[in-house]
Amino acid sequence: MNTATTLFPPPSGPTAELRLSVSGMTCASCVNRVERALRKVPGVEQAEVNLAAETATVRAQSDVDADLLIAAIGKAGYDARPVVSEDPVDAGDPPPPPWSSTGWPVLVAALLSLPLVLPMVGMLWGAHWMIDGWWQLALATPVQFWLGARFYRAGWAAAKDFTGNMDLLVALGTSAAFGLSVYELLRDGPLSHALYFESAAAVITLVLLGKWLEGRAKRQTLSAIAALKELRPEHARVRRDGADVDVPLAQLRLRDVMVVRPGERIPADGRLRDGQSQVDESLISGESLPVEKTPGDTVIGGAVNGEGLLLVEVTALGAESTLSRIVRLVESAQAHKAPIQRLVDQISAVFVPVVLVIAALTLLGWGLATGDWERALIHAVAVLVIACPCALGLATPAAIMVGTGVAARRGLLIKDAQALEQARRVDLVVFDKTGTLTEGKPRLLDFVAAAGQDEAGALALAAGLQHGSEHPLARAVRDAAAARGLAVPATSGVRAVVGRGIAGQVGGRTLMLGSGRWMEELGVDLSPLRANADAALAQGRTMSWLAAAGTAPETGGAPVLVAMLVFGDRVKDGALPAIASLKAMGLRTVMLSGDNAAAAAAVGAQLGLDEVRAELLPEDKARIVSELRAGGARVAMVGDGINDAPALAAADVGLAMGGGTDVAMETAGITLMRGDPRLVADAIALSRATVAKIRQNLFWAFVYNLLGVPLAALGLLSPVIAGAAMALSSVSVLGNALLLKRWKGPTR
Repeated sequence: MNTATTLFPPPSGPTAELRLSVSGMTCASCVNRVERALRKVPGVEQAEVNLAAETATVRAQSDVDADLLIAAIGKAGYDARPVVSEDPVDAGDPPPPPWSSTGWPVLVAALLSLPLVLPMVGMLWGAHWMIDGWWQLALATPVQFWLGARFYRAGWAAAKDFTGNMDLLVALGTSAAFGLSVYELLRDGPLSHALYFESAAAVITLVLLGKWLEGRAKRQTLSAIAALKELRPEHARVRRDGADVDVPLAQLRLRDVMVVRPGERIPADGRLRDGQSQVDESLISGESLPVEKTPGDTVIGGAVNGEGLLLVEVTALGAESTLSRIVRLVESAQAHKAPIQRLVDQISAVFVPVVLVIAALTLLGWGLATGDWERALIHAVAVLVIACPCALGLATPAAIMVGTGVAARRGLLIKDAQALEQARRVDLVVFDKTGTLTEGKPRLLDFVAAAGQDEAGALALAAGLQHGSEHPLARAVRDAAAARGLAVPATSGVRAVVGRGIAGQVGGRTLMLGSGRWMEELGVDLSPLRANADAALAQGRTMSWLAAAGTAPETGGAPVLVAMLVFGDRVKDGALPAIASLKAMGLRTVMLSGDNAAAAAAVGAQLGLDEVRAELLPEDKARIVSELRAGGARVAMVGDGINDAPALAAADVGLAMGGGTDVAMETAGITLMRGDPRLVADAIALSRATVAKIRQNLFWAFVYNLLGVPLAALGLLSPVIAGAAMALSSVSVLGNALLLKRWKGPTR
């Protein structure tokens, strides 16, 4: 079947991205071979292979036949299959693991190898348990050529390509030990003491054991993705024609009304039409506490309903759902390489050929120096076995996968590995003000009635005048009146006065609500509340004035002042601890704002920011970020709106608030699923922790080879010990990466 037309999603441009599942890779050299094979396919622009996830991400011309990509990987000696679903949550189960990564080959190899190894152990205590040489051959042969066949297949494919990999080293080393043993058996008979069947069988057994343990550890590194995919239930209860029916999730349609009972997971993204409840979104947004949901609020598919019965209208399905977008972002971050991995790839490309040369020199050196070519061959075998670059290939991707998984559980979506690595270098964090450090929702902070005016009555008049207006300040007034339980009088004849305010009839009175300049134009005397206004201005507040048409002789018929309304944006609860955490990490903080200087300065002083810049246009923010970078600072920009997108793109690392616009989130390298500024410190700290794990893994992987290869060449390691050490190195690298799961972060 020709799958080329189904593998790529409809391209938005001349190129498209395809993900393939690749099996059979064992080390960093395998990664390089698959990438080279893919890049040779005409039309391929970029190919990245992840050893830990066993995936290949290819960017190619949209008309590239995907069968060619799979064929190229097959020619290189590996198996591949496409990931065809556009919805990563429904992408299906991964292919069954090869039999060599399951437990039974390890058990069979161990049972066959045990009678060969036990006599070697018994010799340490003077026991003589050596079995007949022909029996040794009978036990070692199935281990070598049946259970070890995978090493020959992959090693031969690498040799044909004039490259090397772990399998080639294992195949050469064990074949040399096995062949030497057969030669000695035929020459000296079954009682020969120069047999090394146990070395060949034990090395293959230990390598199989290491790959099995490695596979188990890999599955743990993918646990975050698996947990996210399991959040979506298989069925949804839908209210149709007055009856509640259960339907498969695939049959759910937009605008369907889902019935979600207490304790159930919400099947899909939607808007709450009826009901009230606490919803647990912790696995999606990282929010540890349940979130109160009332009619009109949005809910996320996969979240758990608390105590109330909810009716939810479906607003997004499949690949467009929040859960699928999260999974897609996490998978993308895990699939792409961190910049530090480029150096590892360059080293691993020449590593195996160098090891082959060292093994040859070991053989010649020992043979010519001692004349004991059997001993020389065994030392060369030890060099081949211990030098397998498994740990080198797993060091970086394993840490990236665990780090991005931990980030997803904490409400941090990392677009790519480069953003994760770059974040640790940041020394300056730039914040947008509105919606990032502040709530972005103006509130009525103060309402001051003029002398002789009833405060509650005046507030009710102001709320009535702004009835039906969607202006943020109008909503703030209505919310304040509602909070006090005030009855709003009827309104008529309301009209907007462009650039000045609003006027209308409320409760039989003609009212004007607007700016101080408009009041002065109308002849309103503002002096009774001027002192209050000056104090509010000093704090950066926004003010409106309420006046009523007047007929009193002392005013000359001019409107009379009724009240002053003071508005302000509230600083987010997490803003102060967020800035404190960043400062504790040694970072400088800057705030950029389009608001007036007084308002910005007030917020900066309240939070203890190092620098505040106000009255800026969107292009000013991007320019300032570029100037800060040009001055030597490594800048992280945090924003939430469309106007922040240029600055997010200009920074070394962009962090977008999840409650902001899609444009901001698409531009940023890291998305904060909650509008909590404390997640900024978490993102930077997690980046530091992940890169530290990468460096630890690479250090031990390099040290292991730098020490192990010379020891083996000097004859201080037997092939069996070398095989055990090689298997242990891969498992230790994965185990060290998995320690990231214990990371708590600075704000917990």
